Amino acid sequence: MTGWRLLLTRPAEESAALSSVLAEQGVFSSSLPLLDIAPILASDTMREVIQYLDRYCAVIVVSKPAARIGVDLLSQYWPQPPALKWFSVGAATAQILEDHGLDVSFPAEGDDSEALLELPLLREAIARSDARVLIMRGEGGRELLAERLRELGASVEYLELYRRELPQYPPAALPDRIQAERLNGLVVSSGQGFEHLHQLAGDAWPILARLPLFVPSPRVAELARAAGAQTVVDCRGASAAALLTVLREHPEPVL
Repeated sequence: MTGWRLLLTRPAEESAALSSVLAEQGVFSSSLPLLDIAPILASDTMREVIQYLDRYCAVIVVSKPAARIGVDLLSQYWPQPPALKWFSVGAATAQILEDHGLDVSFPAEGDDSEALLELPLLREAIARSDARVLIMRGEGGRELLAERLRELGASVEYLELYRRELPQYPPAALPDRIQAERLNGLVVSSGQGFEHLHQLAGDAWPILARLPLFVPSPRVAELARAAGAQTVVDCRGASAAALLTVLREHPEPVL
């Protein structure tokens, strides 16, 4: 895998952690964060949702920022968390919740909405006529999850805890970084991460679209292909392990 030279686009702290894991496997990476996490100021509605959390049969947390902000809110109103089922899309998000004393279930394979929807414990939790599910997330995203849950008979509500903003960069920052460091692969961790990549690429997108693009799910893969990305690799998850698996399987580029 040592032929790969990857651009990482996650928030700075997450990119640093991923870069460290990649370096251990001999993979060079360069970080250009394309997502800033801006917490949403808690409103009366948000506080009411947390106060009456026990009216839901399941809470699904779809990202690490949602988990961090969510447990901070939870601790303000629930010294002892209510007895309900907690779910996360991946192991890293689950760990944050577990560190707060919550019992969390997540898919053993594939950290995406599709894998979570197949989880028997989730199916069991919503197998009641009055099933209400709360999804903790950022603004927008994971619509497939809510749609499928509603098809299965559950009532679904959102608690949006943060927004994802594009950091300010000079106009040519993205193509300049790729050229200067001879990067040969791009990594995004969400649909909005890809949208920011596409936006920042500007007039250079037709060139950057030729580079292998590693994405976390079929939904993001479809978004990237629709925008003209030529080689899209679905990692079926945003974890370091998922990325390393596809790097081993995907032919290394010729330098």
